[in-house]
Amino acid sequence: MGRALAVFLWVMTGLSVWMFLSGKWWFPTAISEHGPAYDQQFLLTIIVVGVAFVAAQAALGFAVWRFADTGQATRAVYSHGNNRMEILWTAITAAIFITLALLGQRVWWGLHLTEAPANATQVHVVAQQFQWNFHYAGPDRVFGRTKPEKISDETINYIGLDSDDPAAKDDTVTQTLVTRANTPVQLTLNSRDVTHSFWVPQLRFKQDAVPGLDVKVHFTPKTVGQYEIACAELCGQQHYKMRAYMLVLPPEEYDELVALPQAQFNKRVGELVKKYPVNTHF
Repeated sequence: MGRALAVFLWVMTGLSVWMFLSGKWWFPTAISEHGPAYDQQFLLTIIVVGVAFVAAQAALGFAVWRFADTGQATRAVYSHGNNRMEILWTAITAAIFITLALLGQRVWWGLHLTEAPANATQVHVVAQQFQWNFHYAGPDRVFGRTKPEKISDETINYIGLDSDDPAAKDDTVTQTLVTRANTPVQLTLNSRDVTHSFWVPQLRFKQDAVPGLDVKVHFTPKTVGQYEIACAELCGQQHYKMRAYMLVLPPEEYDELVALPQAQFNKRVGELVKKYPVNTHF
């Protein structure tokens, strides 16, 4: 019975590895400048953890096979362990996981804790139950003042833009994030109500939007197209509706869009949304 269990362990381990390698479990194609670094980190982690998993299951199967009950009366041997071996094994394991953590931290640091390039497009992202709002400064590149008391869904002032502020006259608020290919983008995320989470799998980017906290992150989209933005944080009963889209436009098309008057901006965005199909390839 013991040896049958050992064979079962080995077979199940082999099947698990085969199912993982043969299945379509991988990420969608990366569209950001930092995407390949994230994928490399993920692959390295999978390889290290995968080798450890296979080795552990193989060793467990060997122990079950080697020390299976043979029906013969054999005196049991009790071991108190080997302190040196325990220290060595713990040190090796700690070194491996600390190294993986440091490598991952280096990639994360580049997005969250470094200054955005001077030419980065600035977008303020305001989340609410249950939609995303993207606030663009106008040609003056100055964001208009916002006030909580001016927030009104009835008048479509989702972010509380103060119309009395001269800087707000040329600002635009849209429900589609529009970016310029091969140009850095800095997002300043906030939330009107509860915690939401901005997630675009193809970007390899996910960041919480927290009430009362401005979170600045930056990235560079590389591939033209339209991509779904999902909320990756359970934010209420209609969480399933918390979605939007990100348009990555060719430079010339983006420049033409932002040069349009405020009244024409959203209309043109609607036309571009129809032009570029949503990339849902996984």
